[in-house]
Amino acid sequence: MLQFSAPAGNSLDAVSDRDFAIEFCSASSLLLMHMTRMSEELVLWASAQFNFVNLPDRFCTGSSIMPQKKNPDVPELVRGKSGRVFGHLFSLLTLMKSQPLAYNKDNQEDKEPLFDTVDTVKGCLRAFADMVPALEAKKDVMREAALRGFSTATDLADYLVRKGVAFRDAHEIVGLSVAYGIKTGKDLGQMELAELRQFSDVIESDVFEVLTLEGSVSARNHIGGTAPNQVRKAVEVGRQLLASR
Repeated sequence: MLQFSAPAGNSLDAVSDRDFAIEFCSASSLLLMHMTRMSEELVLWASAQFNFVNLPDRFCTGSSIMPQKKNPDVPELVRGKSGRVFGHLFSLLTLMKSQPLAYNKDNQEDKEPLFDTVDTVKGCLRAFADMVPALEAKKDVMREAALRGFSTATDLADYLVRKGVAFRDAHEIVGLSVAYGIKTGKDLGQMELAELRQFSDVIESDVFEVLTLEGSVSARNHIGGTAPNQVRKAVEVGRQLLASR
C-alpha cells in the first residue's frame, strides 16, 4: 500500500538502519556543493568589478547603508545554505557512529537533519529554477574580458606544433611572444606578422586564423570541447536527459 519495492530483508536493519537518510543527505550535499560553486560564480559575475551578468531585481536586495548597491541575494543565500546541508550529513554520520544493534533511542535525532535537508534543497532548487532563466548575460563585457590575458597563447603553441615544431620549443617561443606582448602592450592577435616571425620563421599569415577568440573556441572540436557544434550537442543531450526524467 505504501508502494515500497519490497519488505526489508532483515528485521534488525528495518528498525535500526539509517543509510537511506545518510545517502539522501550525501547526495544533497553533493548537489549543494555544485550549486554553491555556481553561486560563487554568479556573485563574482554580478559584481561591479566583473559586470558579466545582470540579476533581475527580484533576486536581489539593496544595501541598508549604500543606496547604489545591488546585492545578489539568491546566490549568496544558496551559497550559505550549503554549509547547513553539509552539517546535516555530518550530524547523521555522527549519530549512527558506534551504535550497537539494533534500535537505540539516539535514532530519534535523525528527523530534523533529514527533514530540514529536504526543505533546504527544495528551496534552493526552486530559487535557482526561477533565477537561471532570468539571467541576462552582458556579452560585450564578457568578450572584452576574454580578449585580455593572452588567452590564445595555447592556440599559438598548437599552431607551431602542427608546423612541425617540438612542443618544448613551441612553449618557449610562445613564452617569448607573450613577454614581448606584455612589453609592447599588444595581444598576440594584435601583433604584425613580422613581430611574430622574430620568434619563429615557421609562422605564416595563416596564424591569425587561430589567434582569435572564435578560432580558439572552434579549435576544440571534440567530445566535451568548446566548439559551437559540440556545445549544441551537449545542450541537446541535456535536454533529452531532462525530458526522460
